[in-house]
Amino acid sequence: MSDRDEPLEVEELNTGDRPLNLPDELPLLPLRDTVLFPNSFMPLAVARESSVRLIDEAMSGGKLIGVFTQRDATVDEPAQGDLYSIGTASHIHKMFKLPDGSLRLIVQGLARLQLDEVTTAKPYLCGHVNLAPETGADAAHLEIDALLRNIRANFQQVVSLSPLLSDDLQSLSANINDPGRLADFIASSLTTIGTVVKQEVLETLDVRARLESLNRILIKELEVLEIGSKIQSQVQSEVGKNQREYFLREQLKAIQKELGEGDDQTREVEELREKIEAAGMPEPVRKEALRELDRLSKMPAAAAEFTVSRTYLDWLVALPWQKRTDEVIDLPKTKHTLDADHSGLEKAKDRILEYLAVRKLNPAVKGPILCFAGPPGVGKTSLARSIARSLGRKFVRVSLGGMRDEAEIRGHRRTYIGALPGQVIQGLRRAESKNPVFILDEIDKLGSDFRGDPASALLEVLDPEQNSTFRDHYLDVPFDLSEVLFITTANILDPVPPALRDRMEVLEIPGYTEEEKLAIARDHLVQKQITNHGLTAEQIAITDESLRLVIRGYTREAGVRNLEREIGALCRKAARRRAEGDTNPLEITPDVVVALLGAPLFLDEEMEERTKEPGVAIGLAWTPAGGDVLFIEASRMAGPGTLTLTGQLGDVMKESARAALSWFRAHAAAYGADPDFFRNAEIHLHVPSGAIPKDGPSAGVTMVTALASELTRRPVRGDIAMTGEITLSGRVLPVGGIKEKVLAARRVGIREVILPRQNEKNINEDLTEELRRELTIHYVQSVDEVLLLALLPAATVADPKVDRRVQPMQ
Repeated sequence: MSDRDEPLEVEELNTGDRPLNLPDELPLLPLRDTVLFPNSFMPLAVARESSVRLIDEAMSGGKLIGVFTQRDATVDEPAQGDLYSIGTASHIHKMFKLPDGSLRLIVQGLARLQLDEVTTAKPYLCGHVNLAPETGADAAHLEIDALLRNIRANFQQVVSLSPLLSDDLQSLSANINDPGRLADFIASSLTTIGTVVKQEVLETLDVRARLESLNRILIKELEVLEIGSKIQSQVQSEVGKNQREYFLREQLKAIQKELGEGDDQTREVEELREKIEAAGMPEPVRKEALRELDRLSKMPAAAAEFTVSRTYLDWLVALPWQKRTDEVIDLPKTKHTLDADHSGLEKAKDRILEYLAVRKLNPAVKGPILCFAGPPGVGKTSLARSIARSLGRKFVRVSLGGMRDEAEIRGHRRTYIGALPGQVIQGLRRAESKNPVFILDEIDKLGSDFRGDPASALLEVLDPEQNSTFRDHYLDVPFDLSEVLFITTANILDPVPPALRDRMEVLEIPGYTEEEKLAIARDHLVQKQITNHGLTAEQIAITDESLRLVIRGYTREAGVRNLEREIGALCRKAARRRAEGDTNPLEITPDVVVALLGAPLFLDEEMEERTKEPGVAIGLAWTPAGGDVLFIEASRMAGPGTLTLTGQLGDVMKESARAALSWFRAHAAAYGADPDFFRNAEIHLHVPSGAIPKDGPSAGVTMVTALASELTRRPVRGDIAMTGEITLSGRVLPVGGIKEKVLAARRVGIREVILPRQNEKNINEDLTEELRRELTIHYVQSVDEVLLLALLPAATVADPKVDRRVQPMQ
């Protein structure tokens, strides 16, 4: 380094006593991402060829250069537009040459410069510059003084909080009294503010505005540093706490080891590890179990998470990942088991046998999702139990009635206290088999509320294409449900969502005939109730005639639950007599039934009594409990020509009543009625049992028959019932629930039934040959045919032994 590189005292160049001697043109040194302030020293690295040449020539001259910051640091050869217009006149104090040809400088900022024009671009930038004098220094002294105090105080706090700033800066700033110089000093000292912010401070010539801008910058920096200090304090506190807990745990382990107690948790972890390896879990599940076990091994036994993690692992190792029941498919044996347990139900039995036949030929076939739909008491649940017994599989039953929480199906997440898997996973754990017969009872009784919709959660469970990867919220690992034979039961399918219904194969289980009930009672119910009441077959005997009386006179239902209760009542009374000392065997005859149970509740003569007067017809209805008999009454009175409907009828049934009235008004003359009868009359149609809601179109033929009977004053036969939808043109359309309706008519002693012609196939498929021979079924296509069969001549007393069918009046 030559003598000419010795620094020149600042006072010789720029003092407060005299202004800086500035030439008209200065060499311009562009800076990247750096701002040089007046009255500050800064080291610079110079590597660009043009800048190196500029420094070399400046050192041989007056060492005075203009330093300007580039707007874009990526520009290698900046022009005037690439430089900010305000820079700093600088003096080069020292220069160091490096072996690679680059330079290291120490420069001192002297004063602000205004770049007017770049005059030379090669070999380096030169330009016309002028001093940019400060303004506002003569502003109100009190305001400047207040700003200076705030700035000094804020700067001292920033220095104390920032690890990047030296504490010496506090004393240096305290010794600077000039407002402009203080602002420049603090701005150049802040290393965390960006180049653009520093340039804005440099370009602010008004001293007061510069102080206000700097004060805002310091306040923002102070807020950031305070937040950072708070975060750092929290982290250090947490780290200190964790270190303390670690040392305490290590000390506890050492103490437990000395006392011989330290191996209990280790043994527990190893036992769980052995169970995980022996459980036969799929590889993803096994990895999750081992990961959770690793967490458990690092937890202290007293930690709250320890019990949660241990319970989770217990559930994982307890599930039947590979355990299954070996089933023996023997179709004759299965058929014998089903027939022995249940009378009737042929369609359901055939479907089960078909599934087993397919499974015998193709063991990999996915099981169907069967839904047994039918009235209460017909044996849906017991049929599923018989299926499990015939297959040799485990049996699991879950009642869905009243379930409203989706977590009951999918389980609760482990974040909740007391969380457990859903009922599906719990059922498989109880069964200890991955291929049980799993019955979901009362699927039509599912509810939903703010906790979710269980029916939606069942969509995955009951889909053979998806349930192979069923994921319970508690387990959070996939479990294969594809080998489970799911069977659901329902009384009615209307409440079941369509998406869920689409996933199930519905098997309708209708009500039992009288012969089927008699066989069920004789083969199952009687012996069951005798045993339950502590009796033997030698002590009590119930004849078939007595059972028929109980079925006809004391129970009118689709199933056999009430029948079982009445048989139980007979056994209770027999047990009481025996307990009171009467040891003679008791034979239950029809007379004994009446003596023990009282008079029969249902009498066949009631049908005849109800239809003696004109205006009453007997219809047939379908209910969730099976079929039922429905009386429809019509009455005419003086009035303004209105139709009144009562009996809690639904909209569809009301429309059927209006259609029936319109048809008869159009054909009144053909039946001897006044065509204008409705002009001065009020017609009232009533369906008794008004507390029970009723709806559907199948009462159309009954309504038109009741209206025709009242308006022609011809009674309706009391030994005939009917069902069917009508149109305004007089056609009779098919309806559903035919078997249940026909059985309801038979239960009340009616032996003739009028049905739509298109329902003939239902009779041939659903009714036994014996039942078809016992009943007289009239198939009709028009309302005229219905009235021809149902109406008696005017003022004729009902007598079922006389043929009272008449031709319609012309």
